[in-house]
Amino acid sequence: MRHRLEYAPVWLLVKTLAILPRSLARFVAILFAFLIYVLHARLRRVGHRNLQIAFPAATPRQRRRILRGVYKTIGRQLADFCQLPSLTRENIGQLAVYDGFENYEVAKRRGKGVFFLTAHLGGWEIGSFAHSLYGHPLRIVVRPLDNPYIDRLVERFRTLHANTTIGKDEFARGLLAAMRAGETVGVLMDQNMTPPQGVFVDFFGQAACTASGIARVALKTDAAVVPAFTIWDPALGKYRVHFDAALPLVRSADHESDVVANTAAFTKVIEDYVRRFPEQWLWVHRRWKTRPEGQPPLY
Repeated sequence: MRHRLEYAPVWLLVKTLAILPRSLARFVAILFAFLIYVLHARLRRVGHRNLQIAFPAATPRQRRRILRGVYKTIGRQLADFCQLPSLTRENIGQLAVYDGFENYEVAKRRGKGVFFLTAHLGGWEIGSFAHSLYGHPLRIVVRPLDNPYIDRLVERFRTLHANTTIGKDEFARGLLAAMRAGETVGVLMDQNMTPPQGVFVDFFGQAACTASGIARVALKTDAAVVPAFTIWDPALGKYRVHFDAALPLVRSADHESDVVANTAAFTKVIEDYVRRFPEQWLWVHRRWKTRPEGQPPLY
């Protein structure tokens, strides 16, 4: 019953944003996101703390500007996500366009599977959906949402055009099977982890426990690891689904060292993108929650 009650306002919001013109839907959703910014003090504190860690020279005013930009990004994506069912192959170009698609094509032709190395940056939900509408469905690693009704709604939208999901409980097995089948898998690799699923690598000058699954599976299968980020481009007024060239893998006689080295290289790519687009990354997540043994908490 509690989950049903929680779902009712979400359902109403989704239905409302789905029928409004896109510009008005974004306006309403951004206002809603700013309301969360004002009311949810804990998320605000986490965001400011993360920005202190990442940009110690930034002023409080600069940090507030970045954090407000994050909520604007969240609101925009919320509106666009609610309108996904209305998108088709003919009109998806009004919302998202490819940038560097040839890098994905080269990686795909290798036939050993492709990992999309990505993060909660820009319009991550929009990018995977657009990729499927353009005729390239992929598998997405997800963590089920706490509310089962909202989770089913989000799952339905994500998989409207042949995308499929891999749950965290089938993570390793699912990744190996997908790469051996030559499939493409998108992995959001910017969240806090705990050992043994994560290893500590540098992220903005601090040790961050980071998922090592991509590195382990890529080393085992020789899958291509392609940085793929969906960036909001204000000049275009739409998202750019951008692909970089596949990253070279570090290989030596020490497998565990290779896992850490490659995870560090992947994380550095994410950091570089966050530095370029700080207002589009999800700063309200406690990225440095897990600490190396003996180190004090950062939150």
